[in-house]
Amino acid sequence: MKHSCYLQTPIGVIYIEENGEAVTTLCFDREYEKKYCLDAPAKEIKFLTESETDLLKRAGNQLIEYFQGKRTEFTLPLAPQGTDFQKKVWKALRTIPYGQTRSYGQIAAQIGNSKACRAVGGANNKNPIMIFIPCHRVIGADGSLVGFGGGLYAKEYMLNLEREGIR
Repeated sequence: MKHSCYLQTPIGVIYIEENGEAVTTLCFDREYEKKYCLDAPAKEIKFLTESETDLLKRAGNQLIEYFQGKRTEFTLPLAPQGTDFQKKVWKALRTIPYGQTRSYGQIAAQIGNSKACRAVGGANNKNPIMIFIPCHRVIGADGSLVGFGGGLYAKEYMLNLEREGIR
């Protein structure tokens, strides 16, 4: 059985879903923001809906700690659904340390296919569990911020938060 909750964060409303064993989805929900006239950036980071399970509470609380600058690692079971190639890329993304970035080319080389930069970008785009699988830490070869489903503002916000370090 699937359970879900919503959090208000400085980068927008985030939807989290779990399947009883692991987090399966973490994404923006711009429709929820519009429906309830919520603005980003939010001054307060909080649950917008009740967390029905312990796993959702843990996931939400870890996100809150992350946005407060108190957490650098997530300790949750994750179960992203995708192709074998996508899962390989997502596994590589989880090795990017907090506060650091990698290029698409570096991730392609890490998974053993240095010519797969575009495919890495495609897998990054399909990441169903953003932040916990830190696709925001992938940048262009020239250091530019490129592509992020939540918008470049959100990507820049998280990278700056991580560069500032633990408070």
